[in-house]
Amino acid sequence: MAYMHLVYLHLFTVVPCIFIGAFLLFSTKGTPIHKSLGKIYMALMVFTAILALFMPAFVGPTLFSHFGLLHLLSVVVLFSVASALAAIRRGDISSHRKHMIGLYIGGILIAGSFTLMPGRTIHTWIFGG
Repeated sequence: MAYMHLVYLHLFTVVPCIFIGAFLLFSTKGTPIHKSLGKIYMALMVFTAILALFMPAFVGPTLFSHFGLLHLLSVVVLFSVASALAAIRRGDISSHRKHMIGLYIGGILIAGSFTLMPGRTIHTWIFGG
């Protein structure tokens, strides 16, 4: 798949997570809507993280001429989703909450802020070449 197709698909999956995640963080927990949106959010985050692993790094140092430091956040996202899911299945709400807050902060806010760095595609689209 061409690089730009991956970028568009990545954005298509991550942008809803910005809003779904924020809603989940500030809404009542444990309700049917929370559970349903939570499943959608986690699935989108996993898909987004996997997509990101296929996108080559063009900024900063790389490993195997492909993986950059930002790819580490994809691994963190995958770990966080798995840990949050395991925690809620065993009834550990406190651990689930911590993983989900960390997922939003790391996977959405921090990773999203890195897209605004010069040399990145989103930076170019927003601020020009």
